[in-house]
Amino acid sequence: MSYVAAVFGIVFKYCYSIGAQNYLLAIVLFTILSKIVLLPVSIWTQKNSIKMVIMQPQLNMIKVKYFGDKDKIADETTELYKKENYNPFLTIIPTIVQIILLLGIIQVVRNPAYASLQMSDMEIMGIRFQDYPFQVKGLYLLMPVLAGLSALILGLAQNKLNPLQAEQSGAGQISTLAISVGISLVLGFYVPMAVGFYWICSNLFTILQQVLLNLMINPNKYIDHEALEDSRKQLAELTNMGSGQEVSKEDKAKEKADYKRFFSVANKHLVFYSEKNGFYKYFEDTITYLLEHTNLTIHYVTSDPHDDIFEKEKTNPKIRGYYIGEKRLITLMMKMDADMVVMTMSDLENYHIKRSYVRKDVEYVYMFHYPLSTHMVLHTGALDHYDTILCVGDFQIPEIRKQEELHNLPEKKLVVCGYGQLEKLQKAYDKIKDGLVKGNKILIAPSWQEGNILDSCLDDMLSGLLGKGFDVYVRPHPEYVKRYKARMDAIVKKYESYEGDDLHFELDFTKNNSIFDSDVAISDWSGTSYEFSFVTGKPCIFIDTPMKVNNPHYKELEIEPLEISLRDKVGIRMSPDALEDIAEKVRDLIARQDEYIKNNHDIRNELIANYGHSGEESAKYIISSLTQKAKERKEKG
Repeated sequence: MSYVAAVFGIVFKYCYSIGAQNYLLAIVLFTILSKIVLLPVSIWTQKNSIKMVIMQPQLNMIKVKYFGDKDKIADETTELYKKENYNPFLTIIPTIVQIILLLGIIQVVRNPAYASLQMSDMEIMGIRFQDYPFQVKGLYLLMPVLAGLSALILGLAQNKLNPLQAEQSGAGQISTLAISVGISLVLGFYVPMAVGFYWICSNLFTILQQVLLNLMINPNKYIDHEALEDSRKQLAELTNMGSGQEVSKEDKAKEKADYKRFFSVANKHLVFYSEKNGFYKYFEDTITYLLEHTNLTIHYVTSDPHDDIFEKEKTNPKIRGYYIGEKRLITLMMKMDADMVVMTMSDLENYHIKRSYVRKDVEYVYMFHYPLSTHMVLHTGALDHYDTILCVGDFQIPEIRKQEELHNLPEKKLVVCGYGQLEKLQKAYDKIKDGLVKGNKILIAPSWQEGNILDSCLDDMLSGLLGKGFDVYVRPHPEYVKRYKARMDAIVKKYESYEGDDLHFELDFTKNNSIFDSDVAISDWSGTSYEFSFVTGKPCIFIDTPMKVNNPHYKELEIEPLEISLRDKVGIRMSPDALEDIAEKVRDLIARQDEYIKNNHDIRNELIANYGHSGEESAKYIISSLTQKAKERKEKG
């Protein structure tokens, strides 16, 4: 450092001479001069910071796309840096320069001969600026406090002015600020007071310098704040996923072991994914056929640690269950190495669940858990990234093909199979229907979206039905109870004082008795109403609450969704504002029940394909597709 100190000494001597031979003024001038000389470095730093912020949306989306896969994120980040000619290690250059400046000025202060000065020249009003605060103590301890205060002011200013720091998270800004203030406090305590004064000046002049840099190179001209905020939001959603759920140590250990076990199995042919317990019913008939007619191993991934699949695998060696939570599922899906993946979860690629980047030939198969149209209730583009759709009926084919045409999508394989869940309900209903007595039981089964029956017109509805000779069962959607428990509790409490015995709230969702033995169902936009009418044949009353529309562009297809067109066919519609004669409407529907049973079963048979053997049809497709894949691999050698 003697060579650096020699150069600094010459500069400092010049500053001392033009600063009226005032030592503190010389330090101020030296600080200003150093800022001017190093302006090119500061400009380079400003441009580099802006470049980093410009890349931040892409960096965030890399973390989103490869969430949880640290190696892949690191590789993709490196590729982006190469593409943009950005070297993150160069960001330490300003820090190195600052350290050199600091060490150089320390040498000049400790050895004033470098600037041709005497120790006495460093004394002002009896204060010896070559002394160390920790040695002289007393009021001199104000120096580290002032150094820390200047760092605090600088940090707060940089959080607003510096393009890189301004885009840090609140926690990041606080962390950077705390480190900076801490370093300044320590520095001010252990270096000569003259160096502490230089540090204070440097911090304060840096604020002015940053203002000038922003005027010269305005970050707002280059940074896409909207894209940056959107990428942050997507990353935050993934990071916070499942944060409100409590997972036991046992379940965490199971997830870790199952994740490892899943990837330890080579040559996986068929994987099913279930979002939670209860979804097995949609796969059941298909899996049953596969187990009975093939030697395929069913790899069943579920995000529910208590899924019934873990009991089933105990009795069937061809079933292998894996518990993978929502976060780890993202990585598992990205690294998927199976021939085929069957799911009831829509929006593949649109949100956090992506297609495999390990294997590009994985066939993704979508199975419906809702027996109606594809283009209103599902989100925009919900099926776009699937390879194969197991359709409920022929009616879904023109909907999907029109969607492909409008968005220039490659044609998917459309396999008309049917809807197994409806068949299971049918079997259960057929066992008890002969024992049912035509009567007066009313099922109110609303959806859970905003504006549903419970939130808009339940009081008027019950006012028109109670005391009129009906047994009224209110069965909320399970998702409503889950999301709006306080609302549901308030509704139940409100009717606790009702003295009649004709009102019942059904909050046990493990049974379907009310769906089977009701004479009329009342709903808004819930799919349960169609299951009720298709299975029992009995009529529904549809309340015209605000529609359940997840795809605002559904009218572009110019095909009316069945959710709308069937409302006048399997029952009748009523306005939520005109329910005063609902009792008369219910009596009329009960009187015409036999007529509706024939009508609704005819509609079901026309719409729902392969009624009674849909599982066989879907399983046969899976077998043929996997067989073809094996044949192609064999031909390739």
